[in-house]
Amino acid sequence: MTTTFAELTTMRVGGPADEFVAVRETAELVEVVKHFDAKKVPVLIMGDGSNLVVGDAGFRGAAVQVRTSGVVIDGGRVLADAGALWDSVVVATIESGLGGLEPLSGIPGSTGATPVQNVGAYGALVSTFLTHVTAYDRHDGVVLEIPLNDCGFGSHRKSLFKRNPRYVVLSVGFELPRTGESQPIAYAGLAQRLDVEVGDTVSVAALREAVVAMRTERAMVLNPADHDTWSVGSFFVNPVLHEVPARASECPKYPDVAGTKLPAAWLIENAGFPRGYGADWGNGRVQLSSRHTLAVTNRGGATTSDVMAFAAHIRDGVEEAFGVRLGPECDLINCSFDDPPPTVGI
Repeated sequence: MTTTFAELTTMRVGGPADEFVAVRETAELVEVVKHFDAKKVPVLIMGDGSNLVVGDAGFRGAAVQVRTSGVVIDGGRVLADAGALWDSVVVATIESGLGGLEPLSGIPGSTGATPVQNVGAYGALVSTFLTHVTAYDRHDGVVLEIPLNDCGFGSHRKSLFKRNPRYVVLSVGFELPRTGESQPIAYAGLAQRLDVEVGDTVSVAALREAVVAMRTERAMVLNPADHDTWSVGSFFVNPVLHEVPARASECPKYPDVAGTKLPAAWLIENAGFPRGYGADWGNGRVQLSSRHTLAVTNRGGATTSDVMAFAAHIRDGVEEAFGVRLGPECDLINCSFDDPPPTVGI
């Protein structure tokens, strides 16, 4: 029976791959990729599909889903397989008496995706505690241990691995403090939720509970019965600009090593696209989440073409209002509303 990306991704759109392989062991993952590379078959490496949108025509090649699941904790050192569910890793660290990752609770997807995006939430970043990434280099045919300083972190959501098919993440290493107290809280909304001041600390368990509650309220925790979660989370990346257009002068601004970061959610909402927008646009099958303007959601029966048309509509409206052009935070394969889609060869 043919497997489609509508079955494999949280957006629930997309056609079939020519071949589909689920891999549960790291050594097998390397061998499977080597096999397809030797046959010159295009390969799409994927985890749980929480940051992936594939075209209606599917993928002409092999989709390899990483389902490795090992997690080893030794003192403060944590080594997690790429396919291990991220939130399960966070829970395991907390249960082992470690702190640091709790602000990243509830984020869907697999651990191997976290260094690709340098995943961050509520003032915390994966790279703060990451020590190394073990990856298969498809170009040289070797397994490498890439230390933190060589991972290319820096500007918002950038890394050596992002949209770079050369490297297949196999596992991720972290070093965490043994503590029951959180790191100082950097996010004002989270501090308010916990009734503390920015910079204060709380118990690791209390911070996780608050983060999961806030993500659930924003429909950012997966729930198959809730169409607000039929998405890839934040569809648009927060733009980083060398110069902010005058029309966007009132937008909140945050420093970034590459310039000034603007919150895409503010731009979208203030361009005239409120939460839940889209019911009366197109066929109504794609809308902004009713709880989060950055999430483009499938309300049931949507196609990838519907999603791309809606995303382009939002992008164009923001550009017209503020002179800022939004791009996708998620990976687009064989579909596009902006730049040409990325290749998956090497």
